[in-house]
Amino acid sequence: MGFKTLIAYQKAFDLAMEIFQISKNFPQEEKYDLTSQIRRSSRSVCASIAEAYRKRQYEKHWKSKLSDADSENSETQLWLDFALACEYISIEEKKKFNNLSEEVGKLLNFMINNPGKFGL
Repeated sequence: MGFKTLIAYQKAFDLAMEIFQISKNFPQEEKYDLTSQIRRSSRSVCASIAEAYRKRQYEKHWKSKLSDADSENSETQLWLDFALACEYISIEEKKKFNNLSEEVGKLLNFMINNPGKFGL
């Protein structure tokens, strides 16, 4: 079993790719601001899950990296708020992304609270 088999990773990856696709439509002047930030934070969720999986023999590292993933997930929600406020995404798109992000957050919290189910 590898980190790519984790449901949290798969859902976070899918969310990051959907955000990447929609952010292609953001204005050019946002390239180094909102576009970059939202892409980085959404991708960081996946990266932190991968790192947590590799450090799963150490419970404190596991929880720390998953906590990082959860923080990046929350940051992604913040950037989605800005994207909606700037009218770069619709309310429906925001709701869809938020629902996916909330699901990832719940999975991360389950992983944090149940390390024994993941090989620790």
